[in-house]
Amino acid sequence: MIIKNIALHKSELFSYRIAKLFKYLQNNKKEFIISKQILRSGTSVAANLSEAKYGASKKDFIAKSQIALKECSETLY
Repeated sequence: MIIKNIALHKSELFSYRIAKLFKYLQNNKKEFIISKQILRSGTSVAANLSEAKYGASKKDFIAKSQIALKECSETLY
């Protein structure tokens, strides 16, 4: 398997793990507020990197990549 975009690939794996964390928090810990925010911010990293891949310009690519970085930081927080 050849991976052309390592950042996108890793962010997709991250999204999968975030979805599993969300399910765990909802089912086992009965945590409903923070788990939803973690799901939103954690899965948007891959979505924004995917959008950046098809950016209309270099500035658009950079802007979407920076949004992905901010979402990653928010998830970490």
